[in-house]
Amino acid sequence: MRVLHIITGLTLAGAEGVLFRLCTAHGSGTAMHAVIALSSDGAHYIEPLRQAGIPVQSLAMPRGRLTLSGLIALTRTIHKMRPDIVQTWLYHADLVGGVVARLAGQHRVAWNLRSAAVDPRQVSRRTRWVIRACAALSARVPAQVLCCSEEARAAHIRLGYAADRMVVIPNGFCCDTLAPDPAKRHAIRQELGLDANATVVGMVARYHPQKDHRNLLDALAVLAERHPELVCLLVGTGMEPANAELAAAVAERGLVRNVRLLGPRYDIATIMNGLDLHILSSACLEGFPNVVAEAMACGTPCVATDVGETRAIVGTTGWIVAPGDSRALAQAIEHAIAARCSDPTAWGQRRQAARARIADNYSLPRMVERYEAAWRQMLNPDGGRSCAG
Repeated sequence: MRVLHIITGLTLAGAEGVLFRLCTAHGSGTAMHAVIALSSDGAHYIEPLRQAGIPVQSLAMPRGRLTLSGLIALTRTIHKMRPDIVQTWLYHADLVGGVVARLAGQHRVAWNLRSAAVDPRQVSRRTRWVIRACAALSARVPAQVLCCSEEARAAHIRLGYAADRMVVIPNGFCCDTLAPDPAKRHAIRQELGLDANATVVGMVARYHPQKDHRNLLDALAVLAERHPELVCLLVGTGMEPANAELAAAVAERGLVRNVRLLGPRYDIATIMNGLDLHILSSACLEGFPNVVAEAMACGTPCVATDVGETRAIVGTTGWIVAPGDSRALAQAIEHAIAARCSDPTAWGQRRQAARARIADNYSLPRMVERYEAAWRQMLNPDGGRSCAG
């Protein structure tokens, strides 16, 4: 199968990471991949994809805008490549890539949905318009709409997407590279000057209202009164001291000694191994929060808000709280810290259970298998849909 992926950009984010893993999974999958980025919005994955032998083209259209030259280049690439499948990613690429592919004569188009809900307060008016347009076209443009979670599927059916096009394919992770590693734990703690036995929590997420870092900071302010030695690592785009708004929020809560702003890091397995506990404080919109699964694959239990597929991912290995409730978040973190300190044997078993849950349910080979089954069903629609669920 020749699969052409069309995505809005290739920045360091969740959907882009799933696309990268899908295209570069070693030893699994039979598809031949190529990638087109509509905009120049981020280029983190361009060189890694090319180094893996995946052809990549950036149309460099301005963020949120279409250009005639970009649309012509997209049409020409589809005509030249003649892919078996066009797989689009994220709302804008679903609409633009899907419509252009259909106009170019390609009928085997699959969309990809990553969000569990659409909060008007968190997305622009233009994006809301794109979502409405996608809902109206969902019974005509895509042969399938691939969703990262049951929550994403249900939310978009409520928005008017065609229910009979939906297939759920959870994200998958390489449990060889994401694994417990004492050497990585030692390395990151040594780099940051942290004691080997210090209690270290953290959150890997870009600076965005959706991630609700203020909720986390409010919880940490409550905890710091009883645990002044607690350290929290904040990792992601915009999580730097140069972010004046974030730095002020940390200072206002008296957390300057507790919070380390590390900015974007690409050694996620090292970061996750360095933590005793990973926290997700998101308010909304999460479809399948990759960082929760990445932490658990490294044997790091999670405290997370009940958004998207988080509850299903965590199971009984961690703690789930309501979004926006900083006191409940603080209480759950404190319970986790107490569990770790009071019974190291039980904590070790919890860590093993967290990793096993990801390895058993969200492995990378399983995700590749499900995507390829969906694409094969599009090539042979009379063969039955074998990949749902």
